[in-house]
Amino acid sequence: MKPVPLPPPLRAGACVGVVAPAGPAEPERVARVEPWLRAQGLDARLYPGCQQQQGYLAGPDERRLEDLHAAFADPAIDAVVCLRGGYGSARLLDRLDVDLLARHPKPFVGYSDITALHIAITQLCGMATWHAPMLTSDLLREGGDVSLPGWLMALREPWPAGRALPHFGAPRRTVTPGVAQGPLVGGNLATLVSLAGTPWAIDTRGAIVFIEDVGEDLYRVDRLLTQLRLAGALRAAAGFVVGSFSDAPDGSDAAALIDDFLRPLGVPVLAGWPAGHCTPHAPLPLGAAVRLDATAQDLRLS
Repeated sequence: MKPVPLPPPLRAGACVGVVAPAGPAEPERVARVEPWLRAQGLDARLYPGCQQQQGYLAGPDERRLEDLHAAFADPAIDAVVCLRGGYGSARLLDRLDVDLLARHPKPFVGYSDITALHIAITQLCGMATWHAPMLTSDLLREGGDVSLPGWLMALREPWPAGRALPHFGAPRRTVTPGVAQGPLVGGNLATLVSLAGTPWAIDTRGAIVFIEDVGEDLYRVDRLLTQLRLAGALRAAAGFVVGSFSDAPDGSDAAALIDDFLRPLGVPVLAGWPAGHCTPHAPLPLGAAVRLDATAQDLRLS
């Protein structure tokens, strides 16, 4: 894919539309969302699906899709922020009105299962999105305040070419040195793989690919990476940024396995970027043009 622009930063007092395209959140945590956003100097509007639950989904598909469309279409909404991940975003893809979203470009924020929507918006709507913390699953949880500065930075500040993406001093690791440029794509590894073979499969050609995941045993990470390798998605990339791979049930560390998959590709690979299911969680502009310097352990807009 070609790089796409980021929407402009939010003005003071901007209104954030909160949607739940995937799983449900605890009612007591949802009740804190509006006052929390107001405390950050933002107005807020929670869409009905945020208050609903249908098993592992935040209400029926029709409700979640209607909320997403309404938040983008409403000129009073300046940014669309996801309540949480879980599962359910991919169920909306074949009914997503990409023309409507493209006519109303605005910041869109989320990660994990929301990766499915990031791919659709960046590849089909022509606007970059923010892979960044969500409300009830991150920012409103104990310890989530450490990710707040980066979250506000993403939404409120301009991002000109050459600006370095924040890593908050996290220890990074050069797997393969070198420099590469391209659109930043990716997100949750399991979600990326689940879309392989569909019209919403990730386009990694000439891209800097970011991957992260949570709760996956080592053999499952192996299987996910193997599928991307067999699909040609790894070989097509210009470089890789590896984020957090946390909470493996078998207690394993996926670093060596990931190195084994990516190092033979001969492109720059930087690991240890603080994004994904981790704290702090630094924001990443998916779809935007970036320059990866794996040698200097630096990632910035280009």
